[in-house]
Parts: sequence; C-alpha cells; structure tokens
Amino acid sequence: MANIKSQKKRNRQNVVRNERNKAVRSEVKTRMKNALDAAEAGDADVATEATKDAQKKIDMAVSKGVMKKNTAARRKSRLQREVNRLLGS
Repeated sequence: MANIKSQKKRNRQNVVRNERNKAVRSEVKTRMKNALDAAEAGDADVATEATKDAQKKIDMAVSKGVMKKNTAARRKSRLQREVNRLLGS
C-alpha cells in the first residue's frame, strides 16, 4: 500500500484505466472472432463486413492508446490473411 499521496492517486487512476483498456481489448477480440467465424461459415459478405468492423476496432484501440501501432498492424494483417485463407480467395 502506498503512503505517498500522489502514488495513491496514480493507483486509483491505474485501476480505472485498466478497466477501460480491458473493455477495449475484449471488444477487439470479440470482433476478430466474429470475422473468423463468418469466414469459417463461408459467408463472404458477412466475413468482409466483420473484418472491416474488426479492423476499425483495432484502429480505435490504437487511437485510445490501448494498443501499439505495430501490434495493431500485425493483428490486422493476420486477421485478413486468415479470412482470405478461409474464404479461398
């Protein structure tokens, strides 16, 4: 337990930010899973829309500082590559 006033405040801020970041990361994972599920089902239109939606959420996470730029680029690349593989195009 911190004794310094500023550290107590930082601890409170970290708790709030951790919850906020956790929600954003969870949403990114959910959208990526939806895109992969749609691709596995073979529905190209739904998979394309779900992939765009997932990439939009990933970019949103970068803008909020939850995810680094290179991490986002890697995830978007892997997601698109997997969707293309599953759809066979």
